[in-house]
Formats: sequence, structure tokens, C-alpha cells
Amino acid sequence: MARRVPWLAGAGAAPFLVVVVVTVAVAAVPAWGRFVVEKSSVRVLSPEHIRGHHDAAIGNFGVPDYGGTLTGVVIYPDKKATGCTEFETKFKSKSRRPVILLLDRGGCYFALKSWNAQQAGAAAVLIGDNVDEQLLTMDTPDESPETEYIDKINIPSALVNRAFGESLKKVAEKQEEEVVVKLDWRESMPHPDERVEYEFWTNSNDECGPRCDEQMDFVRSFRGHAQILERGGYTLFTPHYITWYCPEAFKLTQQCKSQCINHGRYCAPDPEQDFGEGYEGKDVVVENLRQLCVHRVANDSGRAWAWWDYVMDYKIRCSMKEKKYTKGCAEDVVKALGLPLDKVQECMGDPEADTDNAVLAKEQEDQIGRGSRGDVTILPTLVINNVQYRGKLDRTAVLKAVCAGFKEGTEPRVCLSHDIETNECLHRNGGCWRDEKTNVTACKDTYRGRLCECPAVNGVQYEGDGYIGCKAVGPGRCTLNNGGCWSETRGQQTFSACSDTALTGCRCPPGFQGDGHKCEDLDECKEKLACTCPDCHCKNTWGNYECKCKGNQLYIRGEDICIANSMSRFGWFITILVASCVVGVGISGYVFYKYRLRSYMDSEIMAIMSQYMPLDNQHNENQPLRQHDSEA
Repeated sequence: MARRVPWLAGAGAAPFLVVVVVTVAVAAVPAWGRFVVEKSSVRVLSPEHIRGHHDAAIGNFGVPDYGGTLTGVVIYPDKKATGCTEFETKFKSKSRRPVILLLDRGGCYFALKSWNAQQAGAAAVLIGDNVDEQLLTMDTPDESPETEYIDKINIPSALVNRAFGESLKKVAEKQEEEVVVKLDWRESMPHPDERVEYEFWTNSNDECGPRCDEQMDFVRSFRGHAQILERGGYTLFTPHYITWYCPEAFKLTQQCKSQCINHGRYCAPDPEQDFGEGYEGKDVVVENLRQLCVHRVANDSGRAWAWWDYVMDYKIRCSMKEKKYTKGCAEDVVKALGLPLDKVQECMGDPEADTDNAVLAKEQEDQIGRGSRGDVTILPTLVINNVQYRGKLDRTAVLKAVCAGFKEGTEPRVCLSHDIETNECLHRNGGCWRDEKTNVTACKDTYRGRLCECPAVNGVQYEGDGYIGCKAVGPGRCTLNNGGCWSETRGQQTFSACSDTALTGCRCPPGFQGDGHKCEDLDECKEKLACTCPDCHCKNTWGNYECKCKGNQLYIRGEDICIANSMSRFGWFITILVASCVVGVGISGYVFYKYRLRSYMDSEIMAIMSQYMPLDNQHNENQPLRQHDSEA
């Protein structure tokens, strides 16, 4: 079963799960906890006979380079191979590559080995196991004056199995050739899509020693980044709080009554570890519940990031040290942030009720590991994309891990700042294609490195391999550096080999010759392509030609011929006479047309009227009959 290793790195130390419990009576942690070991890949590049890929368990201290890689030379020290005491010299490789120090397990804390290696110039540490077993996670010891170095460790470390460690030692000890390995953390953090989902398992108690101080320092330093990511929709953050239940046989004891709510269902340790003094564990559970509900209510109102403000303000205004860790103080903070207090109270329910609390019941359920995530057993614990974060709870280190969780190329701007990643496009354009004239580049900076992909600029798409070349395609391509085609202007004239009607390619315009990327004026006169008639005189111009005819003749370009341009006075007279006749005939025809049209319309009108209006003689013949009818 994969498990967390205890703080002492000596052989034979029994593994255990660290649980925040004060008394045995108030403990309800599963007997068979499941702890998942997060691994990175170690690839041996040389020498040839030991090349290959190997797993390495990421240490839970230092700064694992999530999303990155490190290539270096393995050095195994002649003396002090356990790394439990300071090294007298700095380690350097012959090739000036970074040093990855290989150390033996045993004798002292894992973290101390890494600290001494960092002091000696190592860029990373590999610790070879001294027993044949499954890989396990190297954890940090309890903070004390003797372990102040823990927060100063800034290099990554990993545990490798015994067989792999021994093979590295044998080659490194011979010193015949350098052992070059590549540590790869790019796939250590899942990055399935454009949003990162992460959880922070924490505690509202501010009097639990170095662990509580570490949590609040992290909240204070990371709050700005967290809120930027949340406001932009880049992340989905959820806070969590560990509780446990009191066994049935102990529900009536003073321990359970002081440390639990809802009749022993949800418990937390007494802050002072003294049931008769100060605050009680149930006070912590109630505030944990309130902070969960603050997040739920804030999230429902579209202000999920307000949780960070509440936790920070509560720490400042409602400290246990100042005896202000109270319900009244908490509600004042809720009101100050503009959150609806009634909804927060409704979410919390009744801590005195002998029934399950829906919010806390869900927390206990989420505490159990599922899928790729192990059980949450210690505080603080950070889970990113359902993988437990390894390393110290540091602002920059955590931000690197969160940024590694984005799908490549979708990282927000905060992930591409120079203090957490190197922009590879700044050095020789990352080896990608670039148009020197327009500075359009195929190099795209991502958190995991650069991508060479032909870009889309101002709605115009470039196509190509991204390395050797990219070409603009589609409508509008001629507006960007003339589509990569030839273009030249002389005076008021501009000619281009890029055509808006062609979606791809370059073609020299009429009057020029070339491949479209370079066009030269075509001498139509020299090539006998125009102005070839006997009476023509050809003169070449830039992109065109001029043709003149002898005497007073006119040049017809379409026919490439010259025609006479002179007329005698008689010819002009005849021309005018003919034109006058044509005009006269036209006018006469128009007058005749109008006359015929008018006659036709009159006859039609008369025909219509005769059907509805009798003529006068018909009217007179019928009149006596109508009179006779009336006399009768």
C-alpha cells in the first residue's frame, strides 16, 4: 500500500498517518488510511547502458518544479553520502550542468539531507532507498528550533527505489563519464482542460503552533493570486475543514462534550489541550462550519473569492490570542463584507441539534480519498486537480503547481510572469519561424515551454509547420505584409503579387515576371509581346508600355494595329450630312410614333365607352316608350 514515510529517514522506522487528534477517545480515522504517492519521471540520458525511465516519489518539502524539467549531472559524494552533516565543498559538474546530488537513505531527516545538499550547490536531490519496497513520500519533521531550515529549502527532492539508486551509484563512483539525467515534472500535475480545480484543507484555529502559522501565512500571501484567478473564471476553489466523530461509548464524556457539536458527530481538538481553560474544540468546529458557509453563500452570490477576505479579516479581528474568537466578532466580519448573515446562519443550522449537519457530513465524506487522491489526514493539505500537492506551502511554489494544471496554451497571464516561468520565445525566438518585417511569430509561450504554431493575426490565419515557415492564407491576407508576396511602389504606382481573389499563393501582376516573391518589369517591346505592327513604335515603361503610330494614325491596343486618323473637308461634310440625316430621321420617326399611339388610344377609349353609354339616337327612340309606361 502506498504510504507516507515518517519524518525520520532511518531504516526500519514504522510508517504512520499523522492525524490532528488530542485524545484517543475522540478519534475516528479509518484504520486503513490510503495515502497516494505522487511521482515524477526520471530519465537517464547517459551513459548508454543505463538509459531509461524511472519513477521517483516527490518529497513533501522544497519546491517541486511542477510543469517543468531539470537536466543535470548525478554526483555521488565520496564522503558523507547520507548527507546528514554539512558538506565541506561545493559540488560542480565537469560540463557545468546543474548538479543532482545522489544521497543514501538513513541517519537523519530527509529534509535535512536536502538542506545540506542545497547548501553545497545542488539543484536537486535524489535519495536512494536502502530497502526493497514500494516508493513512499518523504515528509517533513515537526517544526522546531532544530528544523528551522525546512522553510529555506528551495530545491526539489525525490526518493528512488533501491535498485535504481544502486545502478546510479556504481556509474557515478567510477567517474569515467558523467551520468546525465532529466527530472520531468510536466505530467506530475494533471492538466486536462482550461480550468484548474483546487482545494485547501485548513483550520480556523489560530493557536495550533507552526502549522496554523503556515496556513495563515499562505492565505495572506496567496490571496491576491487566488482572487485574480477566481474572478477571471480560471479556477474553481473549494475550502475544506477536517473533523471527526466521537465514538458512541464516549459521547457523554467531558472530552466529547467540549470538543464536539451535534451530539458527538463533528469534533475538533481543544485549542489549549486543556478542557478547563480557554476555548473549546466545539468552538473551532462551529467557526469551521461558519467559514464553509461563508464560501457557499459567497459562491451563490457570484463572489466566491470573498472567502479569502473573510478568513484574513477574521484572523486579524477575531484572534484567539486576543480573546475575540467569538460568534459576535465573526458575524461582524460577515456584515462588513456585505454577505447576507441570515443565509450564512441558515446554512450553519443548529450545532446543538441531535441530527446530521449536511455541510459537515459532506466534509467528512470528502476527507476520504477517491480515485487518484489519497485520504486527507493532516493540515494543511492542498489538492490540485484531484492530486495532493507536494512541497512547502509557499506562494510562488503553489502558483507554479496551479499553473501546471492548465491545459497547455490556456494559462492566464499571471502564470506567464517572469518570476515563475522562463519565456523561451525571448531567446532566438524559441527556434520557431518569425517574419522579420512584421515581427509575426509562430512561437507561443506556455507554462510548460514554447510551442511553434503558425498564428492568427488580425483575423488572418497563417499555415505551415511553425518551424521553417508560415504563410498567410484566406481573405485579407494581403493586408499583412502583402501576404508574404512581392510589392513595390514607384511614384504614384504600386504593384503587388498578392491578389485578394486568390486565397493562397503569389503571382506577379501583368507587366511583370517572376515567382511572386520577386517580380521584375517585363519589357514588352524587347520580347515582341505588343506594339508589333509595321507602323508602330514601342516604348517600355515600368509595369506597362507605350505604343505610338507613324504620322497621325491611331493605335488600337486590343488589335495591336494602327488606323488612319486624317479626313478631308469633303469627308467632314459628308460625315456631318449623314449625321444630320440620321438625326432628322430619328425625330420624324418619334413624331410619327407619338401620333399613331394617340390615334390607337382614342379608338380604344371610344370602343369602351360605346359598351356602357348608348348613343343619342338610341336614347330618343326609347323615350316615348318610357313615357307611355309612366302614363299607364
